[in-house]
Amino acid sequence: MFISQYKYAKGLVSKFGLESAKHARTPMSTTVKLARDSDGIDVDQTTYRSMIGSLLYLTASRPDIAFSVGVCARYQASPKESHLSVVKRIIKYVSGTLNYGIWFTHDTTANLAGYTDADWAGCADDRKSTSGGCFYIGNNLVSWLSKKQNSISLSTAEAEYIAASSGCTQLLWMKQMLADYGITQDIRHHFIRDLVEDRVILLEYLDTEHQKADIFTKPLDHIRFDYLRKSVGLHCVLYSSLKIDLSAFWILCGS
Repeated sequence: MFISQYKYAKGLVSKFGLESAKHARTPMSTTVKLARDSDGIDVDQTTYRSMIGSLLYLTASRPDIAFSVGVCARYQASPKESHLSVVKRIIKYVSGTLNYGIWFTHDTTANLAGYTDADWAGCADDRKSTSGGCFYIGNNLVSWLSKKQNSISLSTAEAEYIAASSGCTQLLWMKQMLADYGITQDIRHHFIRDLVEDRVILLEYLDTEHQKADIFTKPLDHIRFDYLRKSVGLHCVLYSSLKIDLSAFWILCGS
């Protein structure tokens, strides 16, 4: 099954007048470091918030923009031109990837696995870190997160530990949900000592190259970004192919 918000994404690009703009290869440049920019030129708050709100809705089927939209959403109270230019880049990226969505395969296992990562002190304003995580049933991505941490971490290890804690909460909930359907399993996840000792969690080392959660914690170059985008289950399918538009999907599910 392929879940896409193609029509919504296309309307979003048109709504903000960027359908003719040159497409961006990634949602956010690796050279841009967003901050409050107190001396920057103000932009219309209503337009900026409308852009953010529209993009946040799109993240329901586009985890590849979750990090960049989350970062830009931090500046809705007082948006500047520097923030608006980054939001426009995200929309230009969406414009070039309208046919992308999440692909779910039937030929997979019911094993639950999670990846967590953190970008230490990534926020230029308060030096807080960003937690990222993605969670799978077999080969299929079913949940993800990209969120600034509530406290300041004094080390990379502490930031990773906090990210793992958030990921564990999600994984244990998913495990319980699967248990309600008679599906029991171990969980593979980077996590904390007690759960490892109790054998609730199976801890495995994962090198940076295979860390899928990287896409939720920092801007990446287009080669790395393209690789991770595919790794988390985002595929491009022409709209003429068989698929379910997400707006209809929610209705079918009674949500």
